Amino acid sequence: MPQATLAEAIPLAIVGCGGMGHRRLGGFVELAQAGLTPFQLVGACDPDLGNANSLADEAQAKLGGSRPVVAATLDELASATEVAAIDLTTTPRFHHTIAVDAFDRGWHVMSEKPLGLTSRACQIMMQAAARNECVLSTAENYRRDPINRLGKALVEAGAIGTPRLMVHHSIGGSDGMLISVWRHQKDQSGVLLDVGVHFADIMEFYLGPATTMYAQTRLHEPVRRNRFAGKQVATDGSAGVYERWQTQMPAEFEATADDAAYATIGFASGAVASYIEDHAARGQGGWKRTIYGSEGSLDLPGDRSGRRLRIQREGSEPVDDEALYELCPDFRLDEPTARLFGGDRFFEYTNEFSTTDSKLLAVEYCDFAAAIEGEAGRPEVDGIQGARSVAMAYAWMESQVAGRAVTLDEVFDDHLHAYQADINEGLGL
Repeated sequence: MPQATLAEAIPLAIVGCGGMGHRRLGGFVELAQAGLTPFQLVGACDPDLGNANSLADEAQAKLGGSRPVVAATLDELASATEVAAIDLTTTPRFHHTIAVDAFDRGWHVMSEKPLGLTSRACQIMMQAAARNECVLSTAENYRRDPINRLGKALVEAGAIGTPRLMVHHSIGGSDGMLISVWRHQKDQSGVLLDVGVHFADIMEFYLGPATTMYAQTRLHEPVRRNRFAGKQVATDGSAGVYERWQTQMPAEFEATADDAAYATIGFASGAVASYIEDHAARGQGGWKRTIYGSEGSLDLPGDRSGRRLRIQREGSEPVDDEALYELCPDFRLDEPTARLFGGDRFFEYTNEFSTTDSKLLAVEYCDFAAAIEGEAGRPEVDGIQGARSVAMAYAWMESQVAGRAVTLDEVFDDHLHAYQADINEGLGL
């Protein structure tokens, strides 16, 4: 499967070659299969050269063409190949320093979420992008799910009237490790930040700008357990993308970041969200994302599941099939998404999860490239939107510390940062 030449595509390097870096290769495969060539993968950069070489080898095997150069630093990367953009997939603690270095070289950056480890780190990234007139994109995939695109179109078309209430509850997890140890460490991310930015973004996607939050947060499970520790990893490709690293992580470790948030969120529109994100619940788990409007309700499935959403209008039978199109007749997916998913509108799909995930990563790449080439003005999820999601996630913790309702703006602008203070200090900010 040959890649495009540099003359046809933007030269891009993946910086951070662990689990997420390897996962991004699926997006390149999907792009190639769909005949989309916005980028040429030219480099794999990681101080752990074993990880960088692994990614480069896998890229060559899956994509064909030249093997991406391997580098331990951005200096080495710049010396070895032409680079115009990077896909930043390190752990969040390093996002702001690497992004600033890249921007100062004139490189565009798509940063994995969370955009920065704190609101202050996000501000530094946005300032550097503006100073160097570079594109800063946040890699946010949930809103790009075709089912969420349909859901958004239904809301905008007035299918449920004026949105009044969103119930967004995600409950489960017990004492298990969520993907990696660092996701449970306050000074490296924490699950309420790592997962919460996804949900923050999707709430603003549907309801518009959030304004105020009152929340209680907790650290329910101070000891987490890793069920993959010491296990053998399948070598036939059936193992999950993260498992080879998870087997090397400790079987049990201390968690330092809050793992549950219970919040009421106000929006500029007047809508309100009831929000629960509990990664420590035992027994029966739960998932619910429903928007209640003045004329009905919209029940939404889990992201990347392909399952149907459902409209329930007052006095009518529920609708979850092609009749949905009658409620938003102008709805069509953008061209890259339509090519990747095989149609410009549909109400369900049956891909394997990994395939869906890779297709959505491919959509992120197309959006990033369009912004670089000046076709889209700015990325759909730009630095500001990525920083808003970080601010909302921290607003829950800041509300707990302050003992009051807080505004998103005071966290976004870094005026309220008591919970983040020791993180910023550790970062030297």
